[in-house]
Amino acid sequence: MWVYIRDMSQIIIGIIIANVLMSIKGFGDPAFFDRYKFQVQRVLGGEKIRMVSSGFLHVDWLHLGFNMYALYLFGELAMRNFSTINFLLIYLASLLAGSMYSLYQHKREPYYSAVGASGAVSGIMFSAIILYPDKTYSFMFFPFISFPAYVLGIGYLLYSIYGMKNQVGNIGHSAHLGGAIGGYLITLVLRPSVIANHTVMVGVMALIIAGLFFFGDKLKLNR
Repeated sequence: MWVYIRDMSQIIIGIIIANVLMSIKGFGDPAFFDRYKFQVQRVLGGEKIRMVSSGFLHVDWLHLGFNMYALYLFGELAMRNFSTINFLLIYLASLLAGSMYSLYQHKREPYYSAVGASGAVSGIMFSAIILYPDKTYSFMFFPFISFPAYVLGIGYLLYSIYGMKNQVGNIGHSAHLGGAIGGYLITLVLRPSVIANHTVMVGVMALIIAGLFFFGDKLKLNR
């Protein structure tokens, strides 16, 4: 465990510490949790800070652990290509993109609320995926099954769209999707060479994202 921590970049350690400290405060202080979680009615009422603060709160240790593990898994890979400032830019912009897309999708649901770093982590994940589309990944509980990064990325986008439409599980699919799109776009801006190096994969993802924006309003949430 200490080897992993020693090898992690300082910015990722800093982000994890911020998430852990704020989540612990939220675990033991319901008023604090309620004050800083994402809630549509409160955000539209002017409490914009919730769009960022909610990304550092989690509902429990399992939720926190999964998000921080994913940040470690994909973050170290993405960090190879960016300065600390640009990595932090991708993280925070993806967090905001996830919150903004959630706000757009749930604007008629005043009591819709959410917490978690998933939007930001999705952005980092997609940054790593388009930078290294051929790298293989295996799941924590199924180490014998591995997928190329481009399959994971395309599958993640399609599942998030499906999950958002059908409200699969108690999961903020819209935040995942918004964060992933944010990370994808910002990485292309910061590293445009990716387009020439991985044209097909970048193009397929672009078509899925474009389809979402053109036809997203037809994805009526099932009640």
